[in-house]
Amino acid sequence: MINVSKLAQEGILQPKEALLSKDRKKGSLTIGIPKENTFQENRIALTPLSVGLLVENGHDILIESGAGDASNFLDHHYSEQGARIVYDIKEVYKADLIIKISSPTLKEVELMKNRQVLFSSQQPSLMKLEVLKALMKKQITALSFEYLQDEGGHLSVVRAMSEIVGATSVLIAAEYLSNVFDGKGLMLGGVTGVPPTEMVIIGAGTVGEFAARTAIALGAQVKVFDSSVYRLRRLQSNVGSRVFTSVVQPIVLNKAVRTCDVVIGAVRARNGRTPCLISEDTVSKMKPNSVLIDVSIDQGGVFETSEVTNHDKPTFRKYDVIHYCVPNIASRVARTATYALTNIFTPILIEIGEAGGMNNMIWANQGIRSAIYLYHGNLTNKDMSDKFQIPCKDLNLIVMANL
Repeated sequence: MINVSKLAQEGILQPKEALLSKDRKKGSLTIGIPKENTFQENRIALTPLSVGLLVENGHDILIESGAGDASNFLDHHYSEQGARIVYDIKEVYKADLIIKISSPTLKEVELMKNRQVLFSSQQPSLMKLEVLKALMKKQITALSFEYLQDEGGHLSVVRAMSEIVGATSVLIAAEYLSNVFDGKGLMLGGVTGVPPTEMVIIGAGTVGEFAARTAIALGAQVKVFDSSVYRLRRLQSNVGSRVFTSVVQPIVLNKAVRTCDVVIGAVRARNGRTPCLISEDTVSKMKPNSVLIDVSIDQGGVFETSEVTNHDKPTFRKYDVIHYCVPNIASRVARTATYALTNIFTPILIEIGEAGGMNNMIWANQGIRSAIYLYHGNLTNKDMSDKFQIPCKDLNLIVMANL
């Protein structure tokens, strides 16, 4: 016979649900995410769900309060996923690894501790000597997103941001063609019986390809120019529809620019300055209220008339042509850009933990190794070495010596 009172007593003694502290695994990381202080940088490196995944893997995440606000990720979104929200920036910089979007400032380097690991953007052309020397003095191991490669050898972060910038630049052009921004009053594309909008894209890289995809999908007539027949052929194949392509011949290019409604400059130089392909004289002969978008402005610009603008005042007029020259277009769609970045960074951070630290990860992963420009304070990037005339050391030899 069942003793009901005994069963009830045993039920009372059953353990209640409780939050258990998660033991930190060997090789777990303390990851710090500071708030970006670069002008109009709205992105953040990790989303709340990615933070939750890292916490599940035993890592400790420190996030400065308000770091995700510009991407519409609030503090409580992160704290609910296990992150620790801190209000003192110095606490963030006590972490083993710092991950941020923009390149570090001298003030931020001063907050860092010796032999820390830094993940950030760092174009050699924008690097400042005093910041580099400060990082070297603190024996920092630093990785640049611009050099980070995936399994296929592609620059993963550069490609992801280029896809966003390419598509967004066409949508920006559509805005400034409309009457709302004192444009021509054209709809990008066209409708039955109305000639389509003419667009010229200079550069057949990832930005140019995704700009062409978006413009064609909207119904625009697209012409793409590039100095490489290989890139033009690849774009033609990837876009999947017939599009006018041409190598850069000044007479043909200038004629196309003068007669089009929108021109997008999307030429990228690996290092240094992009070539200035469109002269002031050609711009002065463009149709009134045409739209010119210089995506390459962060590397000097494709157009002679380009001047750096920002998201608060993104355009100016010259020769009655609307110029849009904002260098950080991806921050215009910060939430989408953050999702794209976190898809790249989260697996890397998990892999670093599983590998037992950054040193093991550098040795095991060629894509990570290619992105390291400082290893324990030693300069390992040839581009930066050439710019600052500082001796460059072979990363492979340094890592072997430290194993």
